[in-house]
Amino acid sequence: MSQKTNIPIMSGLFAAFLSTVCCILPLLLLTLGIGGVWMANLTALDPYKYIFIGVSLLLLAIAYWQIFLKEQPCEEGRICAIPENKRKYKIIFWIAGIAILSSATVSYWAPLFY
Repeated sequence: MSQKTNIPIMSGLFAAFLSTVCCILPLLLLTLGIGGVWMANLTALDPYKYIFIGVSLLLLAIAYWQIFLKEQPCEEGRICAIPENKRKYKIIFWIAGIAILSSATVSYWAPLFY
């Protein structure tokens, strides 16, 4: 696993976050008791939600290939030689996957909280 693996994972996390800004973030803020008129501005990104989800899925697929499928030679002293780093990559990958799945399905389960 190389340092280049960080790019698709972190990009996927960022795109997953952007896809949740319109729906999940206001829901989270409301459950925390934070509200206001300014929250209506968060829905401005709603038309781009599925573009963000598509980009997130593409980047997540690239990250999956790099983490789980691609056999990479790893020399001693490189970042990929440390087993803890491989575990961290996998944890971040699954967190990004859950974020993307929740943002893609928010229209089905969010009404249960309102």
